[in-house]
Amino acid sequence: MKKLIVIFSLLVFSSVSSQSIKYGVTGSFHKGSIAGIHNASKGNFGGSIGLFADFSIVPNDIYDSAWLYLTPQLELYAIGEKASWNEKDNNQQKYNNTYIGVPIYLKYFIRNSGYKGDLYFMIGPKFEFLVSEKNEEGDAVNKAMTAGYDPAKFGLGQKADSFGYGISAKVGVKVDDKLDVFIRFDRGLSKVYPDYVAQSSYNRFLAIGLSYYLGETN
Repeated sequence: MKKLIVIFSLLVFSSVSSQSIKYGVTGSFHKGSIAGIHNASKGNFGGSIGLFADFSIVPNDIYDSAWLYLTPQLELYAIGEKASWNEKDNNQQKYNNTYIGVPIYLKYFIRNSGYKGDLYFMIGPKFEFLVSEKNEEGDAVNKAMTAGYDPAKFGLGQKADSFGYGISAKVGVKVDDKLDVFIRFDRGLSKVYPDYVAQSSYNRFLAIGLSYYLGETN
């Protein structure tokens, strides 16, 4: 929680000189997974919902003319997978993690002859804070040991880290003054399971989503 407070304090400080602020709600639908662990695994479908704000960092002297923004988000999302330590037994384990995410984007609108277009790109770091962890491994640990394997080899019995970070990118287009649609890809750079040493485990997902603008301040 202290890290979350520090991040938001920095965002508020950096946005004091913003030309204008647009804000709204956003949501997405994704397929994600926890890569690098759990042997044979398949990603789960999930979703996110959150709030965002566009802080213009170039002049916005004509209505909605700014083409470069700092765009932080605060969101809640789920990510997980179905897995099997023994590839003959499909989807015997289930892993579902819920996070509060804080991606901080630089948002750039493509310009045509100096005028702001409808197509934009966003990229930036993302910080995630574990809210809940639900693992259903059944008797996988006992079965692996009975078969003569170390359960740790397959990532069984691991606990997720409470904090992580990564990178997030979007490609979006304005539908109208209120609505955007986008494609988003997130890739973790920190280990989801810090005690698992066989490989680096990380979160990842590919999403489609919408952003709806609620208002603007100048």
